[in-house]
Amino acid sequence: MKIDLNTFRLSGTEPTKTRFLVAGILMLAVSVAGYFMDSHQFFFSYLTAYLFWLSLGLGSLFLVLLFHLTGTRWGSVLRRIIETAAVSLPVMAIFFIPILFGMHELYHWADPEVVAHDEILRAKSGYLNFTFFVIRAAVYFSVWTFLAWKLYSKSLEQDSNPQAEQIHAMRRISAPGMILFAITSSFAAFDWVMSIEPHWFSTIFGLYIFSGGLLMALSFIVLFASDLRRQGLLTTTITTEHYQDLARLIFSFTIFWGYMAFSQYFLIWYANIPEETIFFLKRGVGSWRIISWVLVLGNFLLPFIVLMPRAVKRNNIALSVVAVWVILMHYIDLVWIVMPVHHTQGIHFSWMDLTTLAGIGGIYMWVFWIRFAAQPVVPVGEPSLDESIAFTNN
Repeated sequence: MKIDLNTFRLSGTEPTKTRFLVAGILMLAVSVAGYFMDSHQFFFSYLTAYLFWLSLGLGSLFLVLLFHLTGTRWGSVLRRIIETAAVSLPVMAIFFIPILFGMHELYHWADPEVVAHDEILRAKSGYLNFTFFVIRAAVYFSVWTFLAWKLYSKSLEQDSNPQAEQIHAMRRISAPGMILFAITSSFAAFDWVMSIEPHWFSTIFGLYIFSGGLLMALSFIVLFASDLRRQGLLTTTITTEHYQDLARLIFSFTIFWGYMAFSQYFLIWYANIPEETIFFLKRGVGSWRIISWVLVLGNFLLPFIVLMPRAVKRNNIALSVVAVWVILMHYIDLVWIVMPVHHTQGIHFSWMDLTTLAGIGGIYMWVFWIRFAAQPVVPVGEPSLDESIAFTNN
């Protein structure tokens, strides 16, 4: 790949886009074959993979909103990467369709016979029903798509004809957009994840899912920027100073994830109410208990300790390793949340876990690369771009 220094657009990206497209189609085809072999496993594997890639788009959308609201300058050079990941979100609306076909497999409340014999589910049927579920999903995707596209189009408009009004417009969109994002992302977590165990509930669950998605997005930015760097691209634009601040954010939100996880566990443990403790009791048996400790140590303690030294934050190789680790832990976290409903006695990995993950990811990254290569790789019309390039940590 090469970058045109006049337009700041990449060329030679066709092989990369083709590889992602072919891998995505092939893995999805294999996954469909898996559906006919074991539909129950297919839908649980698919939901886990779906949530993994959705979290990248949502975490990126949050960062776009945050950057505009705070008027951050150090991150201007990273904005196009984040915007592109966010604006690729609409493809996840298409991938949501198989989940609708697997409602009876994934969600007990979607089966009228089960609801008829369950007093708790009958009481929740006004909210947990197929029609309202689909309407809410349509609202979520409409809000996310509108925010991502509106901010992205304003950013591209700024590239060709920069004006102060564009900055004000992006801030005006981001202010109510952040509120809408908080509401929709939380309710999406309730609907698509928490309701797979409809007897259980946690008001903090939306923040728990959000924190994992944000770590996913930050780690993706580190890895993507590092990959460009290894190819000799943007080496003097995205510098060690930017990686250090990304590492700081990963460190900070590792603490935030740990705080959300501990707060949820501690309050449920302390209250000791049966309808709340069932979630952790199910994840405290067999090999799920081991995974619970893996998350405590691997998703909180290890990144917390490793990212403390300044030298690690400024070492691109070390930071990339941490980013890969954080993404792996995020996936294991989603497995820990979703799979005990299907595999109640202990963890059981299926080949469909990998094929659905690679299939959805291949198409998502294909869409990402199409958009990323079609526009300048940095927001060339951003007034603070030069300041961002010259940014140094004190």
